[in-house]
Amino acid sequence: MQIIPVIDLMNGVVVRARGGRRDRYRAIETPLCPNAAPHAVIDALLDLHRFDTIYVADLDALMGKGDHSEILGHLQDDYPRLKFWIDRGLSGCPTRSPRSNCIPVIGSESLGEADLSGLKARRGEFILSLDFMGERLLGAQSLIERGDLWPETIIVMSLSFVGANRGPDFQRLAQLRVGWPGKSFIAAGGVRDEADLRRLDDLGIDGVLVASALHSGALGSEALRKYA
Repeated sequence: MQIIPVIDLMNGVVVRARGGRRDRYRAIETPLCPNAAPHAVIDALLDLHRFDTIYVADLDALMGKGDHSEILGHLQDDYPRLKFWIDRGLSGCPTRSPRSNCIPVIGSESLGEADLSGLKARRGEFILSLDFMGERLLGAQSLIERGDLWPETIIVMSLSFVGANRGPDFQRLAQLRVGWPGKSFIAAGGVRDEADLRRLDDLGIDGVLVASALHSGALGSEALRKYA
C-alpha cells in the first residue's frame, strides 16, 4: 500500500488541515521540525521515511486567493526523485519547472457540470479526487456516476474526517472498491494509526494520504516500513 504524506499550503507555509474548515487552518506545529516552511516539513518527513510521493494542496489556488506556483516549482526542482501530486484546481502542474515529477490532481470541488466534458480531453493523465463533505459530493454531482470520465487513480477525500481523529470513511471506501474493481483507490482523511492502515489494506485500498498521524507520531518509522 502506498503511503503518501500531505502538505497543505496556505499563505506560503504548511498548515494543519482539520475538518475541511479552511478559514480555521493555521501554520502547522509539529515535533518533526521547528517551523512550517515547505522545505523544512518535507525534509522532516523524508527523515522519518523514504517516501517517493508527496501530495500538495495549493489551498490559496483552490480558494481563488492567489497560488503557490513559484514554491511548487522550487519543490519540483529541489526534490527531483520525489513525485508530486499537486492539487490546485484546474490549473494543472506549475509551468515554471520543466521537470516531469508532477501529476495534477483535479478535485470534484473544482468541477461544475459544464467542466466534465473537458475531462475526456485530458485522456486520463491526472488523478481525480472525489471530495466529500459528510455525505455530499462537492462539485459536479453527476461525476460520481461517470466512471467513464475517471482516470485510473481515484482519491476518496473525506474532508470532514481530515484531522478529526475519527478513522477513515471505511464504508464509502468499501462501496467504491466493490463498485469499481478496475480502479486504484487512495483513502484520504482520518487515518489515526497502524490499525487503520491494516484495515485499509484488508479492504484492498491501494494507498492512503496521511498528515496528522505522521506529525503526532501515531505512525512512526516501523509502521511505515511495514505497510509502505
